Amino acid sequence: MTIAGLLKTKGYTTAIIGKWHLDFQYQDPQTGKIIPKPKKLQRGPIGATIPDGPIHRGFDYFHGNHHAGSMDTIIENDRVVERLDEIHNLPRLTKKSVEYISDRAKTPKQPFFLYVPLGSPHTPIVPTKEWQGKSGLGPYGDFVMQTDATVGAITSALSKHGFADNTLVIFTSDNGCSKAANIPDLKKKGHHVSAHYRGSKADTWDGGHRVPFIVRWPGQVNAGSRSDQLITLVDVFATASEITGAQAPDMGEDSVSFLPALSGKPIKSTRKGVIHHSISGHFGYREGKWKLILARGSGGWTSPKENQVDSKAPEAQLYNMQEDPSEQNNLYLKQPKLAQRLLTQLTSDIERGRSTNGPPAQNDISEIKLWKSGHGPKTQNSSRR
Repeated sequence: MTIAGLLKTKGYTTAIIGKWHLDFQYQDPQTGKIIPKPKKLQRGPIGATIPDGPIHRGFDYFHGNHHAGSMDTIIENDRVVERLDEIHNLPRLTKKSVEYISDRAKTPKQPFFLYVPLGSPHTPIVPTKEWQGKSGLGPYGDFVMQTDATVGAITSALSKHGFADNTLVIFTSDNGCSKAANIPDLKKKGHHVSAHYRGSKADTWDGGHRVPFIVRWPGQVNAGSRSDQLITLVDVFATASEITGAQAPDMGEDSVSFLPALSGKPIKSTRKGVIHHSISGHFGYREGKWKLILARGSGGWTSPKENQVDSKAPEAQLYNMQEDPSEQNNLYLKQPKLAQRLLTQLTSDIERGRSTNGPPAQNDISEIKLWKSGHGPKTQNSSRR
C-alpha cells in the first residue's frame, strides 16, 4: 500500500511523474520472461514491459524513469518507450506535470494526487542551455534554479486551472546536498549548502538528514507560519489518511499525522523518537532536542569517516540539537543515562518492528545489527522478522 493506493480508496486519480527508485523488473513482451539486467544500470530495452512498477502500486499513470542514474530511459506506465538525452529529462518532467494538471481540469470534481519526484538536482548535473551560467555558482546552482522553475511551472498550472485554492502542495527533499555539487567550491562563492549543520548527503549528521519541508494550503495553513516539531517523510502517509478520512492499514505503523502542526497545534503521537540511518547503515535516533548516533564519525562520506576516527574516541555520539545544532559537542560520555535511555528506545523500536504503540510488526530482514562498527556495550541483534 502506497499513499497513492490509500487515496484511490477515496476516489482520487493518481500519478507519478519522475523517478520511481524502488526497483522493478523488465519483461520481454513476447515471451513474458524476465530480462536480465546489469546490477547498476537498471535500464531495460525499448518495448520491455514492467510487471511490478508504479501502476501496480496504486498509481494510475507513470511517466519517468527508474532513478537519476538512468534518466535516459523513459517509461510510460508499464513500458519502456524512449531513450532521451539526460539534459532533456527535467524539461520533459515539467511538461508532463503541467499537462497532467491541465487534463485534470476536464474532470474538476475528481480529486487527484500528483507525485513529482524529480531527478534534479541529483547527478548527472545537467542544466539546459538556457539555465547554464545563470546562478553564478556553477552547474549545480544552475540546476537548482532550473528545478525551482519547474516547481513554479507546476504551481502556476494549479492556479491557471483553478486548483490553487483547494490543493495541498508539499515541497521537500530526500536528503542533504551531495558532494557531487562541489561543496568546497560553492562555499568559496558564499553558498553553504548545509548552512550551520554538519555534514551532507549520506551522513547521519543533520547536514545529511535535515531537509526543507514547505507547505502551501490556502485557507488551511497560514502563509509564512513555521513549526519546529519533528516530522519525517514517513508521516505524509498518516497525514493523507487523516485529511481524507481514508483508512490507513496496519502497514503504516511508523507514520504519524502532522496535520495538527499545520495549524500550529501539537502533534499527538505515541512515537517517542525518529530513527536515522547513514548510507553505511549506522543508526541514529532523535527524540526532541536529543540525538544519539551509533557511530564514531559521520557514518557516511564526510570526514572523519569510521576508519578515520581515533580508536580511543567514544563509540557513539550524543548531541543537544537545540544548543548545539552543528553537532560539535559530543555529550555521550557526559550523559550516560540519557544515552542509554535513547538506546533502549531505539532497540525497542527495532525489536517491535514499529515506533508507535500497537501489535508487533515484521521487519524487512530477520537480523538487524545495531552497532555497525562493532562498538557499543555489545552487538545487539533483532531476531524478529
